[in-house]
Amino acid sequence: MVIFRPVSIIIAAALLLSACNGVNTKESSTPVAEPLDISMMVPLHQVKAPPEELISSIERATQTNLDIEWVPYDIYKDKMMNALETNSPKKVIFVNQPDYVYVRNEIRSGMFWEIGPYLDFYPNLKRLNKTTLNETAVDERLYGLYTERPASRQGVILRKDWLDRLYLKEPTTIDELYDVMKKFTYNDPDGNGKQDTIGLADRSDLVFGAFKTLGSYFGTPNNWGVVKDRLVPEFMTPEYINTMDFMKKLYDESILNRDFSITSKQVERYMIISGKAGGYIGSLEDAPRLLDELKKLNPTAELTILNRIRGPQGYGVWSIPSFNGLFLFSKKEIKTEAELRKILAYFDRTMEADVSNIMQYGLEGKHYTVEEGRVVKTPTMNQLHNIEVLPLYSLMIASLNNSIMKLKEEVQDPLQAKISKLTSDNESFLIRDPAQSLFSPTYDTMGGELWPIVINATYSYILGQIDLNGFQKEIEKWERKGGNQIIKEYSEAYQKKMMNK
Repeated sequence: MVIFRPVSIIIAAALLLSACNGVNTKESSTPVAEPLDISMMVPLHQVKAPPEELISSIERATQTNLDIEWVPYDIYKDKMMNALETNSPKKVIFVNQPDYVYVRNEIRSGMFWEIGPYLDFYPNLKRLNKTTLNETAVDERLYGLYTERPASRQGVILRKDWLDRLYLKEPTTIDELYDVMKKFTYNDPDGNGKQDTIGLADRSDLVFGAFKTLGSYFGTPNNWGVVKDRLVPEFMTPEYINTMDFMKKLYDESILNRDFSITSKQVERYMIISGKAGGYIGSLEDAPRLLDELKKLNPTAELTILNRIRGPQGYGVWSIPSFNGLFLFSKKEIKTEAELRKILAYFDRTMEADVSNIMQYGLEGKHYTVEEGRVVKTPTMNQLHNIEVLPLYSLMIASLNNSIMKLKEEVQDPLQAKISKLTSDNESFLIRDPAQSLFSPTYDTMGGELWPIVINATYSYILGQIDLNGFQKEIEKWERKGGNQIIKEYSEAYQKKMMNK
């Protein structure tokens, strides 16, 4: 459990006053004399940052000046780490959940404000999910405001018109998926008489690219597996080897783009949009934008999505923790507690209906209309939403369980409705990470340094640069350099947790 340390009566009184003094809450009628300046660094998952019109709307509602640095997701980790290493962060910096391990030591060193003692003084922040907050804690203290997303949105996106042209059914097993991707490569699915297509577009990302989701289909554990009360890293399991063999087969047969190990997400997306590739494995939420862009070049193109690919152990899909990432608050840039409280008040304000609706739906009349309390979008509005509004999702905290939002139900197009259905269905066969709530001092200290050994070994095996013996030698290097200690610490923590249940 996270320990919420007591706050003095004097500080409590100051908090109650300041929560209404920097950024207006919905209940406050006191105007702000000067807008609050807030600088942020956040990831950009789309091609362009949101237009100034949307940012200005949020600024007016929250009475702030937002200086947001939108960094493309592909380079976000490097940019973020550079900001931390040079001690030059923005006031607020976003950390993606997979990268959280890399900043825990900076948190322990005092680089960021602890915010746990203040949350109860804000009407919306005090309702944040305690279980999720506990998942984010460092040494039982809270430092960040979390963003949410479903446990797993992973699945397969395929060119439906290619399936139809080749008289193929949607795949339901790993073997059928391979067969579809192979025929997308060799059977002229676009009908131009040339062998100029591939079955799968992928990028240099073993987690959010195709590899980890394919690993789920083979039954690979999610980061860590449990073998006789001992935790074992995923890359030391037979299922991980089977996944590498499958990827190597796709690579050797040119079903997969040959440069996938150095390909960015933008290039991967363009292979689908341009008609070069017919398959994409990753977040199903990428499908609507891909289809919009694809239809601009090929109006008759269609996409289909699926989530159930049966493997040797049945169905499975890896899941993420309850939080997608965290907003952390720099002590260097935020000089005083008073300023911190005002910035927290801004985030509290963003959970109110008017601001959260801008972030989720955009501007009424331009990005959507309302009929009987429900959001309605024309096809043109939907395209504009995908381009302009989707980037704002990076700014939304606790959005999935925000009970304040007045516009919750949306009339969805068939593809978006199917994404929601399949995402919900994924909940029935999630593969969870048993080490998520466990602590390994060595992993926090050295995990980021050791992980490239595994990444490089995996790519080298798939590319045929090393054989299985060579891969295992690299894993032994990981063990010698600290991996064995990480296994020991996680196993002991897991055993202690099981004993206390």
